[in-house]
Amino acid sequence: MSDKLSPEEREKKKLPPEDESHFSEEQQKELLQKYDPESNTRDLSGIIKHVVFFGLLAFSLFQLYTAIFGQYTAYIQRSVHLGFALSLIFILFPLRRRKGARHKVAWYDYILALLSIGVGAYWPIMYDDLVFRIGRVTELDLIVGILAVILTLEATRRAVGMPITVIGILFLTYGFFGPYFPGFMRHRGQDLESLIQLMFYTTDGILGTPIGVSATFIFTFLLFGSFLVKTGVGQYFNDLAVSLAGNLTGGPAKVAIFSSALQGTISGSSVANVVTSGSYTIPMMKKLGYKKEFAGGVEAAASTGGQLMPPIMGAAAFLMVEFIGGVTYWEIAKAAAIPALFGS
Repeated sequence: MSDKLSPEEREKKKLPPEDESHFSEEQQKELLQKYDPESNTRDLSGIIKHVVFFGLLAFSLFQLYTAIFGQYTAYIQRSVHLGFALSLIFILFPLRRRKGARHKVAWYDYILALLSIGVGAYWPIMYDDLVFRIGRVTELDLIVGILAVILTLEATRRAVGMPITVIGILFLTYGFFGPYFPGFMRHRGQDLESLIQLMFYTTDGILGTPIGVSATFIFTFLLFGSFLVKTGVGQYFNDLAVSLAGNLTGGPAKVAIFSSALQGTISGSSVANVVTSGSYTIPMMKKLGYKKEFAGGVEAAASTGGQLMPPIMGAAAFLMVEFIGGVTYWEIAKAAAIPALFGS
């Protein structure tokens, strides 16, 4: 990690050139894909790239329409949200992290995407029938519900990682095999029909509170944050931090703190915060004599605190509003601002 490396060695190690203070956009993307599962997406081209673009555009327009007018029931809004998300995940996220898999979509991912569209469209198409016979599950309902559970678990594994998927599988197993557990963990259990009905045909499973919050609040905030990032506001925040703290004692470290706090207002990811602002501030701190461990520690701590910075704050704030009840989003945002400012 020495500054005495040749330009070729620095490029091989993904280090910024000596005459530059930050990583290139391509290097930032590679770092995000390495350390953040949510950034490990395919680089598409040709017709499928345009298909995904219009799919994302339709997803955004649907979410904005429901956010403004809110004319759909919870089942329809959440199932359509789920269908859009699952189908796009299978197109954008490869089955495994292989370099070649990032440039083309495998045939089975097209099938999974089509199945996801079918699962998402099932509630809007069958809404009257499903409501009329609430509590009774037909064979077709059972097949669609099983597909919804399997597709959701696989999409979660691809986009978020294996740990949360394993947790979901363990809880499903616990619900099914309850009578075989010892002591206080034992319960009467659920048969397959009851479990699928709970998971996809009520608002206590997949179509429950978390996806409801995502469909009504989180999506619009993240869309707004992405718009700010793409319009160059992130670089503006870095420049603003340099102008505010660059000439102070310990300036580079303070620039890292300010820029991470500002980046946190448009990003709900601490990893993305480290990559975007850290690629600028860490080389700056090292160049002025800070130890690399200290420079990395300052940026990591500041970016973690920045994740709590309103208004994005990841998904936690919106989930707290929904679960607690009687507490507004702005009360959560004011409470989060205090530890975010101390953490940053």
